[in-house]
Amino acid sequence: MKVTCLTFNPFQENTYILHDDKNECVVIDPGCYEKQEREQLKNYIEENGLKVVRLLNTHCHIDHVLGNKFVADTYKVGLEIHPDDEQTLRAIPAYAPSYGFQMYEEVLPTAFLQEGDVVTFGETELQVLFTPGHAPGHVVFYNGPEKICIGGDVLFQNSIGRTDLPGGNHETLINSIKSKLFALPDEVTVYPGHGPETTIGHERNNNPFLR
Repeated sequence: MKVTCLTFNPFQENTYILHDDKNECVVIDPGCYEKQEREQLKNYIEENGLKVVRLLNTHCHIDHVLGNKFVADTYKVGLEIHPDDEQTLRAIPAYAPSYGFQMYEEVLPTAFLQEGDVVTFGETELQVLFTPGHAPGHVVFYNGPEKICIGGDVLFQNSIGRTDLPGGNHETLINSIKSKLFALPDEVTVYPGHGPETTIGHERNNNPFLR
């Protein structure tokens, strides 16, 4: 499986495209808002001969969903989120203009993800882990054979997700990290929603928020 990161919007949000040798791909947390950002995403998909088969959100804060409608409309795929984050998604149109996103277009989920679900594309499987705390319906996507985790805004390099937004809870987030992510092997690479990738082992041993 190949993991490609494209960083978009003023929040410097990491959008991920995952694909394998079968050239089916999933798009996770498309943050592309400006026309040139959407063209960058589209060009990457076209240049690599990929077929988009799934549109996934780790969670539904505005910086992670700005390109949802573009991806859904362009590639005729439905949005998949955890049901506990639908309220987070539905709240965005009311506040998007105050963040400068006057052209935000809403798309609602067509399917819901639950703990233990398996997302498939090509010959690849991603396990869904429920990791609330940063957002009520936050999930991460884990591939065991290749030791890869698409982690959204739960765990960062030497940091953790913020919990001061609606639906956030610090104790819940810490529990999610310790019970779900720290149950994974040290060698697992975590690709976060912002900033550089890290590993479970590095964060277990060095993250100042988790000692």
